[in-house]
Amino acid sequence: MPKLSNRLRDERRAGLIRKHAAKRAVLRKVMRDPNASLDDKMAALRGFGKLGRNSCVTRLKRRCRVTGRARGFYRKFGLSRIALREMALRGELPGVRKASW
Repeated sequence: MPKLSNRLRDERRAGLIRKHAAKRAVLRKVMRDPNASLDDKMAALRGFGKLGRNSCVTRLKRRCRVTGRARGFYRKFGLSRIALREMALRGELPGVRKASW
């Protein structure tokens, strides 16, 4: 189990990402617009700076929903490899079974 502070930090980051998603989308649109002037692009860059680092999606660490483990994460299930295996063997994941050949 990771420390509580790590899990809470990631939850706080996820909240900031949701809160600022619309603003970041507008700024991203300005940055990608080939017809935008240099002044508009510089203003968009300053806008990104004002939003803060933790509102960026790349700062979010994916964690297992059951254990909070960050490594060995399977996106499809939202679980770590350990929790995935335990739940699959108990039959708690529909459509997943142990391979045998």
